[in-house]
Amino acid sequence: MATVKRGQHIELEIEKFADKGKSLARVDGYVVFVHGAVPGDRVKAYVFKKKKSYAEAKIDEVLEPSELRTEPRCRYADECGGCKWQHVEYEAQLEAKRQSVEETFAHHSDFSGIDVPPVIGCDTPYNYRNKMDFDFSADRWLTSAEIDSGKDFDTDFAVGLHVPGNFFKVLDLQECHLPAHITPKLVNGIRDFVKDRGWEAWDIRNHTGFLRHLVIRTGEHTGDVMVNLVTNGYDEERMEAMAAFLQNEFPEVSTFVHTNHRGKSQNPQGRERTIFGSGVIYDVIGGFRFAISPSAFFQTNTSQAETLYEVARDFADLKPTDRVYDLYCGAGTISIFLARRVDKVIGVEMVEAAIDNAHTNAAMNNVHNCTFRSGDLKDVFTPTFIAEHGRPDVLLVDPPRAGMHKKVVQQIADLHPERFVYVSCNPQTQARDLDRLKDHYRIDRVQPVDMFPHTPHIENVVRCTRR
Repeated sequence: MATVKRGQHIELEIEKFADKGKSLARVDGYVVFVHGAVPGDRVKAYVFKKKKSYAEAKIDEVLEPSELRTEPRCRYADECGGCKWQHVEYEAQLEAKRQSVEETFAHHSDFSGIDVPPVIGCDTPYNYRNKMDFDFSADRWLTSAEIDSGKDFDTDFAVGLHVPGNFFKVLDLQECHLPAHITPKLVNGIRDFVKDRGWEAWDIRNHTGFLRHLVIRTGEHTGDVMVNLVTNGYDEERMEAMAAFLQNEFPEVSTFVHTNHRGKSQNPQGRERTIFGSGVIYDVIGGFRFAISPSAFFQTNTSQAETLYEVARDFADLKPTDRVYDLYCGAGTISIFLARRVDKVIGVEMVEAAIDNAHTNAAMNNVHNCTFRSGDLKDVFTPTFIAEHGRPDVLLVDPPRAGMHKKVVQQIADLHPERFVYVSCNPQTQARDLDRLKDHYRIDRVQPVDMFPHTPHIENVVRCTRR
């Protein structure tokens, strides 16, 4: 029986990567998950959680670093929740993600012997994100370096990202290497502007304050920049002042949107109002131009999105006579990407603004064989819907992290199209959903695509054919 105890400091040899960016070590067979460790490390770690079958620990000291370890680019890498793997060589990240997909299907489904090829990596693993959501907070987290500096800091204001595992505290970020270069400049400029004017940050405990979220979207191929300021209520004078500031100091900003969000939820959605510009930005994937509204889903890594769509297209083995269903279609990006190779595409998406974007995008690209419907798929994707639009030859799904509702899975089982391509940002829910369909489909091919360097997240495409 392992002698690991909570509160203990212990030396560990790190064996392998584990789930959610952690790594795994063993003490007499007992599993210890270590945050921030890399396979091949020898570390001294502090055990902060103890369960019957495992413990969790964080590093006190790296005694012998792994060959897979590298120096993080960002000063916040050890404490920020934005990316957990800046200290890991990129090729090692890719292999860890490949293994995670392989192990997920082995452990979370009845599909056996699934061959998972090398992950398609990102040519530019920094500055790849076209969208970042930052939170304002009246409860600032001080980093270890800030505490050690002995300086005084305003702990009543922060704009940045939450620290891992803390719902209240936000790191006041001065730099970030995931989004476009303009994004951290905007964060710093807007911080100074609102603090100089005494605008209050949101207090999540008491539900007071004005500033709630700052969402910045950029067009990789167009240079467009959207600033979406989410506040508790609307103040016309303040928005006019912010608009003037952005236009004078950041002429790169092509549109400024305000979102009025008065609820207690931390989801940055509400009534949107365009202050200047068109209220959308544009970007290009596969030669197609797309309009993106503040709340619409759009793949956050534009260049890798094209790679992802190419994999999905190839897996679908499209024919000119095919009718394709694109479920969870977002702003219609995949639908439009596939449309010229098939007879018809029918897309369904819950977010109405995204469907509005999809109609705009299809018209803008002279694509006339796409039909889009808004609604919750568990309610919309019914026998009546199929009777209206015809049985599909190909079904493509790209659901959110939670995967597909059981009703949708059952409808796919009943519908049973010949070819089925499942794109997922969460292989665990993907494996769960496909396991429910194992009597109807076999898995032919799998291909992971890295959309999110320096994080444990992986996008995975699976091709299934009817049994």
